[in-house]
Formats: sequence, structure tokens, C-alpha cells
Amino acid sequence: MVLARAASAVEKADRTSIAQSGLIPSDFGILEALLHKGPLPINTIGRKVLLTSGSMTAAANRLMARNLVERIKDPCDGRSFQLHLTSTGRRLIEGIYAKHARNLESIAAVLSDQERCELVRLLKKLGHHAQTVAMG
Repeated sequence: MVLARAASAVEKADRTSIAQSGLIPSDFGILEALLHKGPLPINTIGRKVLLTSGSMTAAANRLMARNLVERIKDPCDGRSFQLHLTSTGRRLIEGIYAKHARNLESIAAVLSDQERCELVRLLKKLGHHAQTVAMG
């Protein structure tokens, strides 16, 4: 219960921070992925941000309508497309991401560097074990 409550509180703070940007979480996730990973195939982005292909298409269309991303033929596979940030999209997500990172950092500030490392180590251990148990 402690883990679930802590995760819920952090997630609420995360979603509040994103909402303050004027973006919905899926759009933020797509723009953030493109900011940090560069141009990506649409299906790859969908897997990274946990969107179905239909939801990803709708999100891509929404972001293109706002001139935040553009769809370009994949140079490695002419049958598929990549999404690229436009200059408008890059400026927007760079500003939003910096503020979002500061908001999350203020939450984590309660932990020392050593406590953060230990928390990450323990969460990875717990997550790995939970996956193993879930698979039977």
C-alpha cells in the first residue's frame, strides 16, 4: 500500500505538471520522445508512449495540425513514416520539458543522492521480480 500511494502521489504531481503546459499526457510523451530520441517511426513512438496504433495516428494528426511535428517518409523504409519535431514543436517542448523536470526534481529533493540511488535500485529489483512472478 505504501508503494501504491507513493506512486499515485508522484503520478498525480506528474500529470498536474503536464496539464499546466496545456498538453495532454500522450502529446507530451510524443514530443518528449522526439526531443530526446530524434526523429522516430510512428509505430516506435507508439510503443514508447504506450499508445495503440489508432491512438498514435490521432495524436500525430493532432500535433501536425498544431504544426508541432511533421510526418516524413522513413529514409530507411519508404513504406513507413517518421515523425520529426518542427522548430515550433522543439521550442515548445524544450520550454515545457525544462519546467516539468524542475517540478519533478522538487519532488525528489526530499531524498539525498544516496537515497535516490537506493530507491532506483530497489524499484528495479522489485519490478524485475514482479515481472518474473507475473510470467509464472
